[in-house]
Amino acid sequence: MLASQKQINFLRGWPTPGLLPTKLLSSACQRVLADQDEYTEMQEYGSCHGLTRLRKGLANWVGRHYGVAPDLERICITGGASQNLVCILQCFSDVNYTRAVWIVAPCYHLACGIFEDSGFAGRLYAVPEDDEGIDLQIFDRRLQEFEKQDKQNRDQKPFKLPSADRKLYRHLIYTVPTCSNPSGRTMSVGRREGLVKLARKYDALVISDDVYDFLQWPLTEPVTQDRSPEMRLPRLCDIDRYMGPSPSDNDPHGFGHAVSNASFSKISGPSVRTGWAEASPMFIARIARTAATRSGGAPSQLCAAMLAEVVENGQLQKFVDETVRPTLQRRHRLMIDAIHRHLSPLGVRTRVGSLNGHEIYGGYFVWLDMGSSEFSTQFIADVLKAEENIIIAPGQMFAVHGDERSASFDSSVRLCFAWEAEQDIVDGIRRMGQLLSRMHNNREHYLQLASMSSKMG
Repeated sequence: MLASQKQINFLRGWPTPGLLPTKLLSSACQRVLADQDEYTEMQEYGSCHGLTRLRKGLANWVGRHYGVAPDLERICITGGASQNLVCILQCFSDVNYTRAVWIVAPCYHLACGIFEDSGFAGRLYAVPEDDEGIDLQIFDRRLQEFEKQDKQNRDQKPFKLPSADRKLYRHLIYTVPTCSNPSGRTMSVGRREGLVKLARKYDALVISDDVYDFLQWPLTEPVTQDRSPEMRLPRLCDIDRYMGPSPSDNDPHGFGHAVSNASFSKISGPSVRTGWAEASPMFIARIARTAATRSGGAPSQLCAAMLAEVVENGQLQKFVDETVRPTLQRRHRLMIDAIHRHLSPLGVRTRVGSLNGHEIYGGYFVWLDMGSSEFSTQFIADVLKAEENIIIAPGQMFAVHGDERSASFDSSVRLCFAWEAEQDIVDGIRRMGQLLSRMHNNREHYLQLASMSSKMG
C-alpha cells in the first residue's frame, strides 16, 4: 500500500515556498551590495548589538504592534531564536547556581536538547497548560515544593564569576506564550501577569519564544492590516517592564525577569538565520557582550542589512499582511474543515481558536486529541507511516525530557498546516480518517500489531 501513496509530511514545521519573500530579499540584497556607502560595513564584523538600522526598524514595528514606546536600547539582533537561547543560557545561567529549568508542556521538543547541551540534563521540569495557558496554581505549588527540598543547595556558589554586568537566575522558565508550538494555545493576559510575578518571587528568568505573534488571523473574517487587541497581547517582557523594578532584592541592577526571544524564520524564511531579543537595557547589553558575539561580531550582519531594507520601507510588513497571514488562514481552515469531516466522527477533537473565548488563531500547528483510543499515538504514527505514507508528530514527542510523567501526551498529535500543498492537507486528513476507521474495524489485528511493537520496542 505504501508504494502507491504519495508521502505527506505533517511533522515538518517549515513554511511552504509560497510563504518565502524571495523577490523582496533578492532586491534588498542587490540594493545593499550596490550602495558604496554601506556595503563595506555590511560585510565586516559589525556592532555587537547588531545593525542599528534593523534595530530602529524593529523598535518601530514592534512598538506599533504592541502599543509600546520604541526603545532601541531594549533590542539587539541575534542569530535567530535557537542561537540566542544558547547565548541567554551562557550569559544568565550557571549549572551550579541555576537549580531548575521549568518548561510549559506540551513543549517545543527541540528546546529540551538545547537546555541539556547547556548542562541541565535531569533538571528539566514540566508545567502543564489548561485552556488559558500555563497552570499557575500547579506551578506555584511545584516551585514551593522544590525550594523546600533544595534548601541545602541554596547557598551554592556559581562557577561563573559574579559581576555587576551579569545576573545569574536561580530558575529558568521556557514558554511559547502566543500560538504555542505544539498546542496552538495563546496564554491569557492574566496568566502572563501571574507568571511574571512568580518569576520575580522565585528569582526566575522567563524565556519567551515570541516567534508567531505577527502570524495571527481572525477565524471567519478576511485578513486585514488591522489586528484586534486579542492579536496584540502584551509580551511577558512588556509586562515585566510595566511592573517596574522588582520589589525583591534579587535584581538590584535592573536586568528584569523576562526576555522576548524572537525570529524572522517564520516571517522571511528560516535560512536568514536572524532574530532579535527584547528585554531591559541591562539584559540586552549583556547579551550583546556574549563572548562568542564579541569575537565573531554581529550575528547575521549581511542578512540583517537585507531585512533592514524591507522593514524600513514596510515591504516585509506588507508581505506578512497580504501573503503570509491570508495563506496560513486558508490552510488552517482547510485542515480544520477536513478534520471535522474525516476525524471528528471518529472521536478526534481539536481546538479551533488559539485564545480562549476569542475567534482568532495563529502559528503553524493544530493539536489533536485522539480521544479514548486503545492505541498510543506513537503506534498510530507508525502504522500511518507504514500503510499510508503519512508522517505525523505523536504527542509524547512534546513531553519534557526526563519529566514525562508530570505531563503526558499519549493521546495527542501535532499536525503542521504550513508545509504541504493545500490539496495534500485535505487528502492527508482524509487518509488519516481511513486508517483510523480501518484500525477500528480490524481491532484485533491492530491490537496484535501493537503488542508485537511494544515487545520489540
